This record gives sequence, C-alpha cells and structure tokens, in this order.
Amino acid sequence: MVELSNTLQQFVTENLVDRKHTAALKWDALQERYGNADLLPLWVADMEFKTPKAVQDALIQRVEQGVFGYSLIPDGYFEAFAGWQAKRHHIQLEKDWLRFDHGVVNSLYAMVHWCTKPGDQVLVLQPVYYPFMSAIEDNGRQVVSVDLVNQGDRWTIDFDRLETTLAQGQIKLFLFCSPHNPVGRIWTEAELEKVLALCRQYHVQLVSDEIHQDFELNGHKFTSVLNVAKGRYQNDVVVLTAPSKTFNLASLANSHVLIPDADKRQAYDDFIKTIHATENSLLGQVAAKAAYQHGEAWFDNLLGVITYNYQSLKEAFQTNCPEITVADLQGTYLSYINLAPVVNADALEDFVQNRCGLAVDYGAWFAPKDNTYIRLNLATDPAIVKTAVQRLITELKNQTK
Repeated sequence: MVELSNTLQQFVTENLVDRKHTAALKWDALQERYGNADLLPLWVADMEFKTPKAVQDALIQRVEQGVFGYSLIPDGYFEAFAGWQAKRHHIQLEKDWLRFDHGVVNSLYAMVHWCTKPGDQVLVLQPVYYPFMSAIEDNGRQVVSVDLVNQGDRWTIDFDRLETTLAQGQIKLFLFCSPHNPVGRIWTEAELEKVLALCRQYHVQLVSDEIHQDFELNGHKFTSVLNVAKGRYQNDVVVLTAPSKTFNLASLANSHVLIPDADKRQAYDDFIKTIHATENSLLGQVAAKAAYQHGEAWFDNLLGVITYNYQSLKEAFQTNCPEITVADLQGTYLSYINLAPVVNADALEDFVQNRCGLAVDYGAWFAPKDNTYIRLNLATDPAIVKTAVQRLITELKNQTK
C-alpha cells in the first residue's frame, strides 16, 4: 500500500484550504451545475492548495501600492518565464515570440477565428477538453475528430486515420492538446514528429495547448512541439501556455501565446487587434513572475501529492474492482476512469451523483462515445480522493451483487 511521506503530509497540512463559501466555482456552483450543493467536487481543474508563499508575498507587496492603473509587463517577467521553461523542459524561448492573453481558452477561440473562416473544418483528437469543441462550434466552424484509440489503460493516436483525414484537404486548423486532457498522455517525441510532419505535408496550422506541460508523472517527460527534431517545426506551430494550472492562478487571467515565425506573429498581431485589445493582467503577471522564480520546491511537492493520489486510487481499484479501467496518468492531474463494465451509460449520472455523492466531469463532455467515463481531479486533499474512491468502490460492489 502506498504511503504519503511526512514531507508531503506537511505540504498538505500547510497549504490545504477549505474553499467552501468562498465563491469558488468548484465548490459553490454545485447546486447550479449539478442540482445538489452537497456533492463532493472533483470536477473543474483547479486545486485546494494555496499558491506558493512567494507568490502571496509578491501580490501583497504590489497590492499595498494601492494603485491598479494601466501597467507595463513587470521587469524580469520574460527572464523568469524563460528560465522556468529552460530548466524544466529545455525550451529556449525568444522574447519576440511572446504574446499575452487572459487565458488559454480565450486563445483557443482566437485561434479558430484567426486561422479559419465560418464553415471551415477544425481537427481535434477526441476525447479532448470540451472547450476545444466549444471554440470551434461557437465560431461557426465544423468539428472533425480523429478519435484516440483506447488500448486498455493507454491511449494512442490513430495515425493512419489522421493522415487520411488531413489528406482530404478540408482541415485548416488542428487544435492539439499536449499533455492530453483528459486521457493523461504525454506524447513521445516520435509521436509528435509524426503529427507535425503530417501537418506540414498537408498545410495544416497546428496550435498546441501545453498548459499542463509541468505535470510530468510516473517517470514520463514532456516534450514541447517547439523542441521536436531539434526545433525543426518551430515556425510551423503556435503554442499556448499559462502558469494557471501549475501554480493555481486561473482567476488572475494571465496566459501566453508563443509564435516563433515572424510572419505568423505579424499576422496574429494584425488580427488580434480586430477582436480585442488585450491589456496585461498586472496581478497575474506579478504572481507568475514570483512563481517561476521561487515556486519550484512548492511545485515538486505538489507533484508528489498528485502522484500519491493517483497511485492510491489505482491501487484501490485494482484491488477491489479490477474490471474498472484507470487510464495511465503520465501528465495532467486528471484521472480518466471507465466504469463501463459495471455501470451503463444511461445510469452513470444517477450512479455518480445520487449514489456516490460526487461531482465529476463526465466522459461524454469530452467525446460522445465516452459516455461511461468519468474524470477525477487529483490536485486536492488525499482525504477527498480516498473518500471519493471508497464511495465509488462501495457502490460498484453493490452493483454486482
């Protein structure tokens, strides 16, 4: 049985926050979203942990100035961001590449509007984070999916179907998720190179959402599309990142758009001012700069807690309900679980909410065919994860009696 180390237990004790009645979407929107305010929430992807102390201190110092007028990007921001990318992922950024937005989802919408016209086809790999589809459909474009292939507890890309789809010549844009939410894959460099080579061959713009890049679990290492084949495809791609998942900063609305190619940058700059003038998020950038400079030890402990939560969850299911499939978690802090052997799709919501008392993300939100899956957020108190898993196991066993 896996055990939580003293160091990680101390991290949990020092950083855990009760977020109920704090206007937290995850906890205080349960009645609105699920019709039951008393569910245990493991859905939306944020955390119950305080951001690093250095981030809190930097924000307090800035707030004490008392003025929040139009602001410049804080001195040293790029150096802090680029230093983190270089140390954690061996990515060598150039300052000219960097643009800002108020969130990766905002940028997904902008990318669809920028790269395509109404009625155009945009490619995704389902199951995938559902705002990918919203960004396409809300802009009047067509979703085309090359569905991932489920090989037990591991998901892979169907490259034959991918090439067939791209070769038809109708796809204008490929929204790519790396690491992949919800299936938890960190794509290998070989997989990434196949994807990028096909996009180059068929003249498809690839936008890579790398917001979960820092969550490297169980020995897996993330490779950015910027680094594939020693940077061979840099000028082909646009990369979206943010500090929000890594350091629990989502509401501070600060994200990055990385465009290595000068012509694409100019085209983006010309486009983006036609839909909105993006002012910088002052506090978001103050927080991110401090996090990149001083948050590494905090983050490494967080990874330890997520790893523990995943290992204890997987062990519990293997021991008590081995027929349930838990996807191999390589990246993200989200566990994708198939309850199909025990729970029918039409009974899933009743089972999860009414019998287990849980609020989760349902697989059907990520792909219509994944209607027996649930996604659980593991960036939380181990006690919450254990309670949720025990409720699921108890009710799953009752199902089979």
